Amino acid sequence: MMNTTNLLITNAQLRLLIERKDPILIFDCRFDLSKSHIGKEHYLEGHIPSAVYIDLEKDLSGTKNPLLGRHPLPSPSDWAITRSRLGITKNSHIVLYDHQENTYSARMWWMLMSTGHTNIQILDGGYHSWLDSQGAIEVGETKHTSPLSDALPIAYEHLFTMKDVQENLSSKAFQIIDARTAERFRGDVEPLDPVAGHIPGAINRLYKKNLKEGSSFKTPEVLRQEWSSVNLPPSSIVHQCGSGVTACHNLFAMELAGLKGSKLYAGSWSEWCNHPTNLMAKGD
Repeated sequence: MMNTTNLLITNAQLRLLIERKDPILIFDCRFDLSKSHIGKEHYLEGHIPSAVYIDLEKDLSGTKNPLLGRHPLPSPSDWAITRSRLGITKNSHIVLYDHQENTYSARMWWMLMSTGHTNIQILDGGYHSWLDSQGAIEVGETKHTSPLSDALPIAYEHLFTMKDVQENLSSKAFQIIDARTAERFRGDVEPLDPVAGHIPGAINRLYKKNLKEGSSFKTPEVLRQEWSSVNLPPSSIVHQCGSGVTACHNLFAMELAGLKGSKLYAGSWSEWCNHPTNLMAKGD
C-alpha cells in the first residue's frame, strides 16, 4: 500500500520544506494519557511553524465506550469528516510529530496509512529533537489554512477485531505482540485498565525497543534484524498494547524495517479485559 523508504523525516529536511514553502501539512500529536489537557497546553506554548494540533481523544478516537477499549477507532465516516476538516487529501504530504518517542504520531500515521494515504512522514526524534536542532517555533494556535477536502469514508485495512483474536486462541494462525511494559504484560501492575494480565499466547516487545538512546528510531537494518527474530511472516503478526496507541509504534517500526503487512488489534487489552468471558493470562 505504501512506500516505506521515506517514512521518517529529519529536522534538516523538514526545515528545508518549510523554508521553501512546500505544500505540506504538519500535525502536532503531543498528548499525555494521565493529563489529557497537557498536550494542547504544550502546543500553545510552542510548536513547529504551521503545525496544527491533533488530540488523541478528540481527533484520533471514537466515542468512549469501555467495551470497545479506552481509545476506540473513530468510525470510517467520522475519520473521513476529521480528514476533511483538516484539509487532508489523498495527495497531501503529511508530517507528524509528538514529544520524543512518536507514539501518538504513529497512531495517526496508521489511521492515515490504513485508509489509503501514502505520503506520510514522522519527524524522527520528535519535538524535543526539533528544539535541540534550533528549529523555529510558533506560539499560540495555528489556524487551519487548507480548504476542506472531499475525504470519503474508507474502511481501515489490516485491522484485527476482538472476534478475530478470540478465534485465534484456538487456530493460532496469528502471533499477537504486546507493546506494553513487561510489568503490565505479566500482570504485576495495571495502572490504566480494570484487569491486569495479557491475551493468552501473546508475546511481549516493548515499543521503546524500536528507539535508540535519544528517542530516534533505530536504523531499518537493525530493526529488520530484531523483528526478524520473531521468525514469522509480517502478515501473520498482530500488534496490540493497552488501547491501540503504542501498538502502532511497533507496526510502524516493522514497516520502517521493510517488514510490511502486519495488523493492528486496535481495541487491545483495554477492550479485551472489559469482556469477562475472554480468557486472560499472567506471567511471562
